Amino acid sequence: MVNTISETIWMAHEATRAAAVASYDWIGRGQQKKADAAAVDAMRASLNAADIAGRVVIGEGERDEAPMLYIGEDVGQGTFGVDIALDPLEGTALCAEARTGSMAVLAFAERGGLLHAPDVYMEKIAAPAGYDGVVELDFSVHENIARLAEAMDKRIGELSVCVLKRERHQAIIEAVYDCGARLVLIDDGDIAASVQVATKAGIDLYLGNGGAPEGVLSAAACKCLGGVFQGRLLFRNDTERERAAKWGVTDLARKYQRDELVPGNVVFAATGVTDGPLVGGVQHTAEGAMTQTLLLDSQAQRCLLLEEVRA
Repeated sequence: MVNTISETIWMAHEATRAAAVASYDWIGRGQQKKADAAAVDAMRASLNAADIAGRVVIGEGERDEAPMLYIGEDVGQGTFGVDIALDPLEGTALCAEARTGSMAVLAFAERGGLLHAPDVYMEKIAAPAGYDGVVELDFSVHENIARLAEAMDKRIGELSVCVLKRERHQAIIEAVYDCGARLVLIDDGDIAASVQVATKAGIDLYLGNGGAPEGVLSAAACKCLGGVFQGRLLFRNDTERERAAKWGVTDLARKYQRDELVPGNVVFAATGVTDGPLVGGVQHTAEGAMTQTLLLDSQAQRCLLLEEVRA
């Protein structure tokens, strides 16, 4: 019988591992939706077998018309209530094109422990633990870089800033270059980038706009690691504003702190599909499928890298 959110961490691992292994056959096949569908089906089956009463509050795939574990879907066969944020295959293009960094990602929180964010875009900033109040969404790129460099006792030229390689980020990219900081451009995978920032794994600052569901998952990981995270929902049209109202979002311009996005205790799991900066990808050996999973727990303050071979 599950009694605490910490006890769900192994169920989170089972779900992300199942999704990652199911995605393996689609690596390099050029079929993003089929890779995503395989991950979704495997994660759903694992969650439905878990000893939880789970409800998906951050779902997958709505914006891309992909197969989804939909918002509001109930999963599990237990009585311990949890809210779930998930991305069965973060980086579908990375998987389909056999590039680095695709993962299966999931977070469990206590009921009410995750913001019910609509599937819109979110402005995001992430920094390592200990720099609350140093960086802010409302500061300019130049000011954030200068303030963080000073607080970290680094020259600006030593600071690494990560940004998704998108046309919408051109002004941010130019500002980073103009400051003289080091720019780390990524094609996909802003959840991994936020975790890298929080773990001080080669990136000092993350900036940019990406999916709000990924933002809540990033905030969950940052909460487990003590990292700084802020987000603000972005709306492009009335349809997206109506979607936000449906999920109870009334202040459309609100800047969310990490613990407003993830107010409750949370566990986070990420299993690699292809090799990436956080976890290695799925490998098939004579003994079975080998996986690497990053497991984080805000309540028990655990951070584990689990490597497992299973037939």
